[in-house]
Amino acid sequence: MKHSLQRLRLVVIGAAILLFAIASMAPAQDLAKFEKRMTEFTLDNGLKFLVLERHEAPVVSFHTYADVGAVDEVRGITGLAHLFEHMAFKGTKAIGTKDCKAEAEAMAKIDEAFLALKAERRKGDQADEARLERLQSQMKEAQEAAQEHLIHDEYEEVFSREGSSGFNAYTSQDATQYIVSLPSNKVELWMVMESDRFANVVLREFYKEKDVVMEERRLSVESQPVGRLLEEFMGIAYKAHPYGDQIVGHMSDIETLTRAEAEVFFKKYYSPSNLTIAIVGDVDPDNVRELAEKYFGRIPSGPKPDPVETVEPPQLGQRRVVVEDPAQPFVLIGYHKPNIHHPDDAVFDAITDIVGMGRTSRLYKSLVKEKKIAVYASGFQGMPGYKYPSLFLFYAVPARGRTNQESEEAIDAEIERLKSELVSPEELAKAKTRARASLVRQLASSSGLAAQLTFYHVITGDWRNLFRQLDKIDKVTAEDIQRVAGEYFTTRNRTVGIIETTVAANQ
Repeated sequence: MKHSLQRLRLVVIGAAILLFAIASMAPAQDLAKFEKRMTEFTLDNGLKFLVLERHEAPVVSFHTYADVGAVDEVRGITGLAHLFEHMAFKGTKAIGTKDCKAEAEAMAKIDEAFLALKAERRKGDQADEARLERLQSQMKEAQEAAQEHLIHDEYEEVFSREGSSGFNAYTSQDATQYIVSLPSNKVELWMVMESDRFANVVLREFYKEKDVVMEERRLSVESQPVGRLLEEFMGIAYKAHPYGDQIVGHMSDIETLTRAEAEVFFKKYYSPSNLTIAIVGDVDPDNVRELAEKYFGRIPSGPKPDPVETVEPPQLGQRRVVVEDPAQPFVLIGYHKPNIHHPDDAVFDAITDIVGMGRTSRLYKSLVKEKKIAVYASGFQGMPGYKYPSLFLFYAVPARGRTNQESEEAIDAEIERLKSELVSPEELAKAKTRARASLVRQLASSSGLAAQLTFYHVITGDWRNLFRQLDKIDKVTAEDIQRVAGEYFTTRNRTVGIIETTVAANQ
């Protein structure tokens, strides 16, 4: 315990020193230092690498960023990007199987059984119940037969035996990302494993994993009042753009997805030209390049997929949705805003800090501390993503005995205050200081830094914008905040969602 406390003090002291150092130097100088330690290269097949040397500890963080998320799906295959997050841990032709050829034959039988079952289910009320039961049994038998060829969790266990940490994957509207940190003498191991994941993917246990995802949807959306509200809210906030669909997908789509559809999706979106990899830590860039060419260079190239071309049309008036539930009341208010490339993006960052971030924010102080009408209130930009025009979201959880209307009116009052009064110099200065402190925290973690480097490089076109964003926030004025609030936070541009508390049926 004593040693833990000593380490904690060192971390705190180190962070304080780093904060002072960064706060006292220009962002351009920070960027210059990083550029000296950054190596960028692109393989012939289009795969981009960002390699940052940090030799303070013998550890390396790896971050693979696939430029594909839920936004790239179309109706009928929603949830597929998220399903690939699950598939990422199932192994390859060489990892996770006892006999790849025999397993492939077994999976083909599963596909055949599922297609027959799907065809019968399509008949709806006219489906033959006896045939459905028989096909379900055949499907189960085919799945059990395929299990005989599996070595469960082998992909993850290889990393675990070699001292990995943070092994994970996650999906957003904009991207699918795979992360892990390893000792610095395991770089080649990672190259072998990660390249094999994309070169020789095997969608084993596909239909079994669909069941897992369907249960995840039940738990995170269908049985959660806020989850249901958010799905309804996004569905009316977006009537054209795919940002309106939930990442987990629609239940009927998940139920009917086939392994063949997933393979087509993988081939289109997980080619080298659509991948960016950041490697941060105790590495030799020349060695990394040599290993990358050896292992990742073997993956066939493919064209970079086109971005989503659907444009959400301007709203013609306020939209509202009410979810009736015996749960606690809840208020969501969203306003359409431009994507991360717009000159006003930094202004929205400043508004986020002043209005919505933490216990010192305007919303929290007003609704929670002063009026005591809510137990929590906040606001932030970038819902549900940054790649395309998104929403600035305000929300509140009314206190016991208080109403949604009170919280909505109090949020409206704070929005009107942004429009009618200039924010104080002190508030603006604090927002800029906290933006810089946030960057400090990101720089402190190699894994976090790898994530930010890939995000900014893919979404904005250059990892250097991680630093340049500070310059943009530094230039934000009180007049900018007032102008942006007046332009975007309008009734016409707004969507409201609430949970209206009802009396439970058994009461």
